[in-house]
Amino acid sequence: MIAMVDCNSFYASCEQVFRPDLWGKPVVVLSNNDGCIIAANKEAKQLTHIPMFEAVFKIKHILIENKVTFFSSNYTLYGEMSQRVMHILETFSPSVEVYSIDEAFLDVHGFTYVDLRAYGTDIKERIYRYTGLPVGVGIAPTKVLAKLANRMSKKLPEYNHVCVLDTDAKRLAALEWADIGDIWGIGSKHRKRLQAIGVFKAIDFVKLPLAWVRKEMTIVGERIWKELQGTPCIEFMEIPNPKKAIGTAKSFGQKLPDLGRIEEACAYYITEVAEVLRAQKSCATYIHVALYTNYHSTIDKQYSNRTTITLPIPTHDTFTLITHARKALHQIYKSGYRYKKVAVNLTGLIPQSHVQGNLFEKPTKTTDTKLMQTLDVLNRKFGKTTVSSAMIGTRVKEWELVKKERSPRYTTQWRELLAIGVMG
Repeated sequence: MIAMVDCNSFYASCEQVFRPDLWGKPVVVLSNNDGCIIAANKEAKQLTHIPMFEAVFKIKHILIENKVTFFSSNYTLYGEMSQRVMHILETFSPSVEVYSIDEAFLDVHGFTYVDLRAYGTDIKERIYRYTGLPVGVGIAPTKVLAKLANRMSKKLPEYNHVCVLDTDAKRLAALEWADIGDIWGIGSKHRKRLQAIGVFKAIDFVKLPLAWVRKEMTIVGERIWKELQGTPCIEFMEIPNPKKAIGTAKSFGQKLPDLGRIEEACAYYITEVAEVLRAQKSCATYIHVALYTNYHSTIDKQYSNRTTITLPIPTHDTFTLITHARKALHQIYKSGYRYKKVAVNLTGLIPQSHVQGNLFEKPTKTTDTKLMQTLDVLNRKFGKTTVSSAMIGTRVKEWELVKKERSPRYTTQWRELLAIGVMG
């Protein structure tokens, strides 16, 4: 059996944990630069006239009229709260696969004499007691069925956020309840294709001939079909596979016409992705840099461009990557435009132990792995970019993301700890 644990309205719930005055009230979280709504709690979702992913400036008056509290994205807070949840889950099973920031699979095979509903209820209650975050728990023989059970735990009140599909009768009842679009792995393209041939429920899908599924939906569809039949096909992975590419693309808080500040932002983003690169013990072969104006603007001239640099020797060295990113930026930058975004992406990732030298390139002093390790240790201990390249400069506030409505980082910053007033 496999358990799927999923935090309910995770971003919004993280905000409500430290704001009990917002319990039971509509809350939404905004994207980078407060651009659009990316998350909402159930109270906000019930306000159907608040569209998801709509530009905030278009609907801000609707949020205010409906007394919806909105927050800027606080990824530092969300990431730390996620770690707390995952640590709790590790006390329930020796094998935990972290699927996303708010979801995880638990291997519960061999729990023969355990009351699985009581087990799931214990998970739900302990996470809520220790973190204040509500979760749903679905338990079933396969990953796809566990995802479906998790969905049922939230959608059907009788389950009270814990659903166990431990018999074939329960499995078939779940398949009869679920729409084909509710099934994990069935995207919009396959959903429309299946509906066109009369497959509207999950039970209809499992009745299709396996040969048809294999031909029309490839091996991915075959695995989903078999998992819905109760046959495990999707591997349980405690250690995630290394990323094949690492990148970031963030809009500036304001439009930037000058190359200097764009270089500083680019250096900052390279610093971020290089840390992730080293964390998975990889080196990059290529660096891609792209530059964009704001295509939503009706008053600015528009321009975008991108280029790729092949590194002489694959590296994870921040300073070397910044040097080559600057070269790329100089190739694509044009004066006379107001830029909104720079994107960096590292590809051609290989294990750092497999890096080969270059007869025509002399390694620089900054390729010292110990130096990078020291930087990472200091920045983890004292905060991001405590020690960094001088190329980042001191004008971060002139281009960083807009975060006017960001809540305090309650769990990671001493100066932002929650203050509790004491009545005298």
